[in-house]
Order: sequence, then C-alpha cells, then structure tokens
Amino acid sequence: MAPVKSVALLGLSLLSQASAVKLLALNFAGQFYSLDLSFKSSTKASLKVVQNITACGVTPTWLHLDEETRTVYCIDESWLNEGLGSGNLSQWSVGPDFTKKDALTLTGSTDTEGNSVHGFTYGGPDGRSFLVTSEYSPSTITTYKLPITSKTKALQKLEFTMAAPGPRPDRQDKPHPHAAFTDPTGDFLIVPDLGADLTRIFKINQNTGQLTACPAIASLPGDGPRHGLFRQAGRALKYYSLNEVSSSVGVYDVNYPDHSYGSKESCLSLKLVQTLSNYGPNVPLGNVTVKAAEIRVVGDFLYASNRNDTTFGFEQDSIAIFEIGAQGKLTFQELTNAHGYYPRSFSFNEAGTYAAIAGQTTANIAIVKRDTKTGKLGPLVTNLVLPPRGTYGGEDGVSNVIWVE
Repeated sequence: MAPVKSVALLGLSLLSQASAVKLLALNFAGQFYSLDLSFKSSTKASLKVVQNITACGVTPTWLHLDEETRTVYCIDESWLNEGLGSGNLSQWSVGPDFTKKDALTLTGSTDTEGNSVHGFTYGGPDGRSFLVTSEYSPSTITTYKLPITSKTKALQKLEFTMAAPGPRPDRQDKPHPHAAFTDPTGDFLIVPDLGADLTRIFKINQNTGQLTACPAIASLPGDGPRHGLFRQAGRALKYYSLNEVSSSVGVYDVNYPDHSYGSKESCLSLKLVQTLSNYGPNVPLGNVTVKAAEIRVVGDFLYASNRNDTTFGFEQDSIAIFEIGAQGKLTFQELTNAHGYYPRSFSFNEAGTYAAIAGQTTANIAIVKRDTKTGKLGPLVTNLVLPPRGTYGGEDGVSNVIWVE
C-alpha cells in the first residue's frame, strides 16, 4: 500500500503548490486586480479578489512581470488623441504574502504619450535595465530607462511609416506595432507590426538601450502579425508569429549572424516555412469577423486564442491547439472552449497544469485544467467576473491576466 500512499501525498503536495499561486488582471475601465486562487480539488477551485486598485492609468491594457525581482509593469493604453488624456506607465512590487495590504505596492509612475498596448524589459547585464512599449496608432515603439520614477522620460522613440494601406485597409491603414520583446539571446528586439505585415527586428546596445534597425521580415499579405514567441525545436530555433488579421500562426526558421568565417552580417533573420490557420489546414486564411489575440507554448503544444468566432455557443469563443513536431512545424489538433467572449489574454501556470483565460467582453477570468500529456484544455475549474463587462467590438472589459508564482 506504500506506493498508493506516496501517490496520494504527491497529489496533495501538487495541489498545495497550485493553491499558493496568485494572479493579476486588468480591466480597461481602470481596475488593477490581484486575485487569490484556492483549490478544493484538482478540478474545483474558487477565485476571489484580494486587491482592486485604480492607479494604473485610465485604460490599463498590459502587464509585464519580472519574476526574479517580483516587479510588475502596468501599461496604460490611454491616448490624448482619443480624449482620454496622456497615458501612464507604472511600476509595482508584488508582496510575498499577497495580502490585501501588500499584494501590490506602487513604486514608480510616469506619464507617457499614450496608446501603448504592450511592454517588455530588456538590455543590460540582467536583461532588465530598460523597458520598451509599443504604440498602436502612433506607429511607434518607445524605450525607457529603469527603474520608473515620476521624472522618467522616453529614452528613444522610433516611428514607422508605410507607402500605402495593406490588403485589409480597415485594419492595415498604417503601421500598427502590437508588441516588442527579445529573442532568446537578449541581443535583438522583435516587433510584430500588424498594419505593415512585417516583423521588425532591432539590434540592442546592451549598455545604452539604443535600438538599431535590422532588415524587417515580411509575413504573408494580410496576416497582420500581433504577438510572437521563440521555441527550441531539436537543434533548431523556431519563431512563431500570431497573425491577428488572418487568424493564423506563422512558423519561421531563425538564423543568427555567423562571425566565425568573417561574415559582416550582424542581424538576426527569419525565414517563413509554414502558415497554418487557427481553424485547421483546410480553412482559408483571413476570416474578416474573427481576430486572433494571444499565443502561448507549453511543452510540445502551441495555443492561440480566437475572438468573435462563438464556436462553442453564445459568447463562447475558442482557443486553437497545435502540436509542435520534432522540426518545429505545427499540426492542428482541435479547438477548445475559451469559456468567454473575446479571449484577449490567456496564460499558463509554471507547471502547465492550468490556464487562466481572460474573456474581454464577458469580463471574466476562467481557470481551466490542462492535461500535460495530451495538451488538451478543460474542464472549467472556476470562473470569476471582474466588472464592468465590455461592449461588442469595444476597447473595454478585461484586458490581461498573468500568474504570479
């Protein structure tokens, strides 16, 4: 009977670890939430609000967590041209006990020019000396020296232009950088540009944080790259691009400059090798009513969220699941219920056993179980509404969710 007892104790230990996991979430209406997730069993839990803060700008949209320092950066999408005033960039410490008093403490804040939709730390000896934000409609990326204080000003601002609208002029009227993040070496910055159908690449000066442009990589016309990530596939490194406009994932080979033979090349480059619809290989790209939102990889599986497809019924959108092959190419597996409408954001815990899915319009956080062997999601473990809910097609509702472990 000893093995049975050991397995039971292991299960309780894993559940106890899961119980200690906390989450952070944003609502476009101005709320910044810290959440506590308590498990009754592996398939039943409760999710409750620990803190509800309104000091993260008028329209908070994105959270970036520095896990080592337990510092979280909150990015505000407010924009003067939209009548919302200037934007805000704030810096918070995450308390060790995650109580109502110390879950989140503001440590720095500054005004920005606004319309920032993403933020990421980069550069320096530890990869956290600078922060870069992406501005959707101003067509810019902006860098800042860390830490953030009330006197912090932009370090560098790069503005992008294009000669003519893209294949989807309603979405691709001008460049729309939607994210900026580093490659695995930390030497290059990757910027998916939804409007220009480009993945822009910049070389990083680690000492100054200055960015120098490398040749940009074109996606398929009308793809609209939004987010992306890197993953090692055997001996090769792959880059996966989430394409919002075509609701697809692009797979790229990654090539680094070879200095061993005196090459003068100094930039990372990408080569497109596969594009697959979030709805499978037999579905044409570019459904105009559906918009892909977020991409994640856990183990040998890639996940992409789809907004406004209502695959699973009224206000029940989907998440696409792909299996990653030995050489990094994707095989579509299935669609699974996102348990909300407009799943703008989702993320997994470190163990890869649970996913938190933020339904933007339904203003809910759904926690679902993940099978680590098959990669499948479900069942629903718990669900929490963080009002106010969004309006159909509006920039409101829940905007982001992340785990804090």
